Amino acid sequence: NPASKKQQKVGLERWWVFVWEKGYQETDSVVSSVTTKAKGVAVTNTSKLGYRIWDVADYVIPAQEENSIFIMTNMIVTLNQTQSTCPEIPDKTTICHSDSNCSANSADTHSNGMIKTGKCVPFNETVKTCEVAAWCPVENDAVVPKPAFLKAAENFTLLVKNNIWYPKFNFSKRNILPNITTTYLKSCIYDARMDPFCPIFRLGKIVENAGHSFQDMAIEGGIMGIQVNWDCNLDRAASLCLPRYSFRRLDTRDLDHNVSPGYNFRFAKYFRDHTGNEQRTLIKAYGIRFDIIVFGKAGKFDIIPTMINIGSGLALLGVATVLCDVIVLYCMKKRYYYREKKYKYVEDYEQGLAGEMDQ
Repeated sequence: NPASKKQQKVGLERWWVFVWEKGYQETDSVVSSVTTKAKGVAVTNTSKLGYRIWDVADYVIPAQEENSIFIMTNMIVTLNQTQSTCPEIPDKTTICHSDSNCSANSADTHSNGMIKTGKCVPFNETVKTCEVAAWCPVENDAVVPKPAFLKAAENFTLLVKNNIWYPKFNFSKRNILPNITTTYLKSCIYDARMDPFCPIFRLGKIVENAGHSFQDMAIEGGIMGIQVNWDCNLDRAASLCLPRYSFRRLDTRDLDHNVSPGYNFRFAKYFRDHTGNEQRTLIKAYGIRFDIIVFGKAGKFDIIPTMINIGSGLALLGVATVLCDVIVLYCMKKRYYYREKKYKYVEDYEQGLAGEMDQ
């Protein structure tokens, strides 16, 4: 019977799913919390900033984020800005020859907080641009520094502390495993083959494992994902529930359509000079944001899904009817009653005909 064979095939597939996909288990999704800590020191020596040491408080902006951390790798600095009037940076929209080329009291929606005064003033000895009221001198971000200003960030390290909880099973664990000591934590660096459970990652290796170059990414910034997978079979020992790490770049980098690439933002540091006038240092920060993404599920034996899957598997195999017959006809107290109702006894046709002739 083709229909019966098809039903049996579906039943066998159901049994395979039951065993392989652990259909006998109740499952739960992970609840997670993440904290991060970066370490590393860089040294720069430039004509604008001089000799300078950069530590965590300088390049981690802001100090804390939810499931993320931003590491500044490049920057454009505009020093000692004050609120006054000054010429704009020359481009095709700002170069002028007279005041008639400049509109007054207007703000370009694409500018960074500038109001035009309507005057055409010298930018240098050969070029005139429209004057603006703004924080002066205005920022010039036409050229991004290459190589990256903090190229040494490749060797910075990132400690990821991840606590997970499966509420249905009241099971909790963290990625700093019980066998990890303080001494080990001070020296280990994650390696997929040699040290896969160390929670300290070298930034350059994270980007490399995602198939990209850290030095290229550091110039204009980007977003990296650190994925932590907790898939746990709680029918086994708790020590076998372990995190698995993987890495990928999250911001799309299309070389054929490279408009507004990378990741950057601006912030300022305010102060007053010796005369009491307010000044600021404007920083356009480029860098890499590391997003820690935690996912996973846990499974544990439970009688309810077990019986449901066994029952549906038996039904598909056609065994359920036979099993019910065995129980009703041989195990129940009223088995004789059920047998009379199930089976109808008839006489053999020839025996019945012979009896009629004898009469």
